Amino acid sequence: MAYVYNESMHVCIYRQRLDGKGGQDVTELEKCMAGLNYNCHDKIFLAYKKKARELLARYNNLPYECKEEKTEILGCLFGSTGTNVSVGTPFLCDYGCNTYIGNNVSINMNCTFVDCNKIEIGNHVLIASNVQIYTAAHPVELSERLTPDWSPESGEYFCRTYALPVKIGDGCWIGGGAIILPGVTIGNGSVIGAGSVVTKDIPDNCVAAGNPCKVLRRINEAQQV
Repeated sequence: MAYVYNESMHVCIYRQRLDGKGGQDVTELEKCMAGLNYNCHDKIFLAYKKKARELLARYNNLPYECKEEKTEILGCLFGSTGTNVSVGTPFLCDYGCNTYIGNNVSINMNCTFVDCNKIEIGNHVLIASNVQIYTAAHPVELSERLTPDWSPESGEYFCRTYALPVKIGDGCWIGGGAIILPGVTIGNGSVIGAGSVVTKDIPDNCVAAGNPCKVLRRINEAQQV
């Protein structure tokens, strides 16, 4: 799935649901998680940001050796956290609660997760320094990107925003400085080269690199059945 917004299946299904409800009782959070335009200044998202920033301020100021306290904070910050998870400092994220991490995961220093939609990280994953994962985006066309009749008093953001989930499969290694864009899935066992910009899905068991990131070769053949 590419960075540019498209009519993905989950969005189509959700729009059918909206039609069935006549647009009533649909929250900004529901719109966000469905990949639709949403008001990122809604009070629920401001509350998410407030909690995340408070937890991150504590986490990023802890000494390296304070393992237990760090683990406790990560448990409060993320949607779920497996065992043997290490997150180097400094670390930044947007909401925190939309990030789900498996077992045996190492996230090195200076990573940024813009988790307005789900970021799912599998088991046995290495994420090198300076990796950036984005779920939030804006329409490309200016006429679609600007919020109609916007004013500072509206309580909305001046640009339309939507968010698409990112998934990193089991056994992946994401190289230093890689950027993963909204809607991307990286398959199990794959390696992303340092400095890559991942704009589309990467299959299982591949080495992929470049801008835009492309598959270079297959790997892990001996482990495959």
